[in-house]
Amino acid sequence: MRGVLLTALLAVVSLPRVRAVWLGRLDPKQLLGSWYVLAVASGEKGFASEKATKNIEGVVVTLTPENNLKVRSSRHRLETCDLSVMELLRQNSGWVFENPSLGVLEYRVLGSNFRDYAIVFTQLELEDEAFSTVELYSRAEWASPAGLSHFTKWSQSLGFLSQQQARLQTDSTCARKAFQ
Repeated sequence: MRGVLLTALLAVVSLPRVRAVWLGRLDPKQLLGSWYVLAVASGEKGFASEKATKNIEGVVVTLTPENNLKVRSSRHRLETCDLSVMELLRQNSGWVFENPSLGVLEYRVLGSNFRDYAIVFTQLELEDEAFSTVELYSRAEWASPAGLSHFTKWSQSLGFLSQQQARLQTDSTCARKAFQ
């Protein structure tokens, strides 16, 4: 049974249209609330060399009256805690969000039990660099074994190399600022 599910997931990943339809059944209301970002896989230039210095991040997801996602995040940057808010607009196909003017071409949940973890895929285009990320969202400051397992599987199946994956440092001081 696991082999059949894994084969189906890999087929979904390799066929973007099928993936959008399959994942489009997720209800974004289940994603609402506070999350810690505990692990990241990224194709961004310089990520591999900087990953050892990255700390846990905080994200709060809310839904606007227009069914757009509002994402407030806190990310540790150099010596500061960068707080930002962005609104992601719902695309026509399923529950996929975007805001090209902010460089977010695609934001979607790849998998989740919504109680403990969510695996979030983002396609970005920032400063003439296009790349994607996969993030492990967790309701707690630690990752569940299921969440870590799904994060690893999705990251690898989407082609991220081990040096492009990182578990973030356990300092959650900056992450908590998103929740205030």
